[in-house]
Amino acid sequence: MGRSTTPVTPEFLRSVPLPASIYDQKLDRHFEVHAEDGKLYQSEYQLDAAGHEVFRNTHAIEWIVGTDMNGQSALIRRGNSIFEAPLSYYSKTGSWSLSPGYQRGDYGFSRVIAPGCIFCHSGRPQPVADREGEYKNPPFTQLAIGCENCHGPGAAHVEEMDDGASYEKGKDPTIVNPGNLKPALANDLCMGCHQTGDTRVFQPGKTYQDFRPGMPLDRVMAILMVPPTRDNPPREDHVEHYYSMILSKCYKGSANNPAEKQLRCITCHDPHVEPTATEAPAFFNGKCMSCHTEQNCKASIAVRKQTAPADNCIGCHMQKREGVAIAHTSVTNHRIVAQPDEPFPDAAFQMTTAALPDLIYLNAESSNSTPPAITLLQAYSQLKEQSPAYAASYQRVLNELERSEPENALVQAALGHQALTANQWDAATEHLQESLKLNPAQPAVYADLSAVAEQKGEAAEAVTLQQKAVMLDPYNAPLQKALVLRLIDAKQYPEAEAAMEKYLENFPEDDFMRKMLAIAKSP
Repeated sequence: MGRSTTPVTPEFLRSVPLPASIYDQKLDRHFEVHAEDGKLYQSEYQLDAAGHEVFRNTHAIEWIVGTDMNGQSALIRRGNSIFEAPLSYYSKTGSWSLSPGYQRGDYGFSRVIAPGCIFCHSGRPQPVADREGEYKNPPFTQLAIGCENCHGPGAAHVEEMDDGASYEKGKDPTIVNPGNLKPALANDLCMGCHQTGDTRVFQPGKTYQDFRPGMPLDRVMAILMVPPTRDNPPREDHVEHYYSMILSKCYKGSANNPAEKQLRCITCHDPHVEPTATEAPAFFNGKCMSCHTEQNCKASIAVRKQTAPADNCIGCHMQKREGVAIAHTSVTNHRIVAQPDEPFPDAAFQMTTAALPDLIYLNAESSNSTPPAITLLQAYSQLKEQSPAYAASYQRVLNELERSEPENALVQAALGHQALTANQWDAATEHLQESLKLNPAQPAVYADLSAVAEQKGEAAEAVTLQQKAVMLDPYNAPLQKALVLRLIDAKQYPEAEAAMEKYLENFPEDDFMRKMLAIAKSP
């Protein structure tokens, strides 16, 4: 964790192969990474049929994310915004390759690093409220994950020590000791980063900065999952460690034990100690033997000796497999199965409640908790894009909120967008304008208002509104594209040409916009 995010150092430059270049045939893009004068650079470029460069985009890398257990990604800064670079280094292959997700499309250097991404890979990031990907200067007050992430703010401890206070080891009330927390609260510390679910939504008015070790994670965010079925079982992939653990027999079998005997994340994992691949089998065997005995293992001695190394508990019961979400990575099965092909337990398909029948509320503070309606609205809004089955739930919650919380900016924005898609221009305008009165920092709402104005034939107003959207989110490609179209519709051709040039400064990889600009400039 202490190496979760680091600046580019001479040691890093010596530890990876440089220079390196790759060509992706699907994207028809060339990528390079090289060091120069102690700095690391990445480039993306395209060649035409004659081998001439169509464009080249080069940026200096400021930070490296990852501890090299699986790989290391690179971050750049443009203005006050932070973005991912297109190439990552993968330790398994010992080579540079496309960063996670870049196989699906050419994001160039404009894939924004949202607070939800960097929160789990750094110590204390400083995101700007309501500005996706924008950070204060400096963007981090602590670069890597540090003591305060698990033990709480240190200011109270410093004040106590300055006043001459003295406590027995482990008894300092100003420092959170996860080992002394209730199992659920200790797991919440880990779940904040090691459990994604299908959607994570902040509770009303909360941000990542509001969470403090020792408090229920549910008070800051809701982690929700689409309920699995026998035909569509859990995927057990990437960052689903907590969910997999609670489905294990080990977890369920310890549930009625005294708190200190209940299985939790820190039963097996010590955040201060990361065993090497060679040390891991013996290290975790010791953890297993704290609850089990040699006699518990049903495998014969001959079978146990065939593992590498021999008698390797995790090698049989927590096998690694290739990751699906991120290439060139492996994932450990935290379900702790008796047999590799062990089916999911019935409990995996019985985790919903009567109050919330279509979602699993993974980090509910109590068994009968349900998220606030505004939290559910955001969750259903995300999920219905992937599964139309959630459209009805979204509509039900929106109808409820229209009655109960009409003074909420998100509710008014949702009502306005719904009216826009239904071609109800006046209603859309009323709701969207009301939303901006409640919270003016909403680029998507300005974009919706611009679309309404365009439909009403108010071309100049559509341009003005779209410009406000772009101003609030200057590195959003769809917003800038829409501005170009608005300017063309308004017959503001010189301004449209200038907007295309500005767009290509930010997104030079966009072939379509390059062709549009060429047409605009042609005699």
